[in-house]
Amino acid sequence: MSLFSKLFGGGKPKAEPEAEAEGETYEGFRIFPTPQSESDGFRLGARIEKEVDGEVKVHHLLRADVIRSLEEAQAFSIRKAKQVIDEQGERIFR
Repeated sequence: MSLFSKLFGGGKPKAEPEAEAEGETYEGFRIFPTPQSESDGFRLGARIEKEVDGEVKVHHLLRADVIRSLEEAQAFSIRKAKQVIDEQGERIFR
């Protein structure tokens, strides 16, 4: 695969996110780890949700970090989502 294909998403289609693990609640937010399969492991990712004024707001977190094992990637995804919540709170939905 050429450099341009890697940079601009050409080549083989992106793998679907792995089966979603059970989520957890933190500071009123719901966190669902959604690591994405990569050739050398799993890219950290999570869906963060919170009901605000009767509407469920959603933020998709995707990091460049790649972890070899799915279980570790899920745990790190939750940890990173908690860090983002601590730093930004409801501002992540803007």
